[in-house]
Amino acid sequence: MSELIEKAIRDTFPDAVLESTDKFGVLHIKIKPEALAPVCEMLHGNSETAFDYLEDVTAIDWKDRIEVVYHLTALASNTKIALRVDLDRDKPEVDSITCIWKGANFQEREVYDLMGVVFKGHPDLRRILMPEDWDGYPLRKDYVIPD
Repeated sequence: MSELIEKAIRDTFPDAVLESTDKFGVLHIKIKPEALAPVCEMLHGNSETAFDYLEDVTAIDWKDRIEVVYHLTALASNTKIALRVDLDRDKPEVDSITCIWKGANFQEREVYDLMGVVFKGHPDLRRILMPEDWDGYPLRKDYVIPD
């Protein structure tokens, strides 16, 4: 099934895929940030893939970039996939996917709050864990704990 999913993405978006790997039986596809929303729409809306569940959205600070990871599941077939996007560390921005999976709302807010990733088009992008007046993003490696 992983091969069919990867082929569908590559056929529909020939320039979007940067790399793909299999990690513990789960297909991980790194795509260009500008392709994220269209790829997600295709994976969600395509009857052959039907990824109807967004498990989580998380981010990793690699010091030179911020990587956002989306874990998706097609519940009917229990097929899993991870989409990964690398963002500019100084201006981490990517399109929101809340219009595809409503469950992305709070998850994107958490990644914004703790890592500083701006999800363009998010309906309510504001802090969710830290106070509104908090300065900085506490899960970044360069974050300095205030005195």
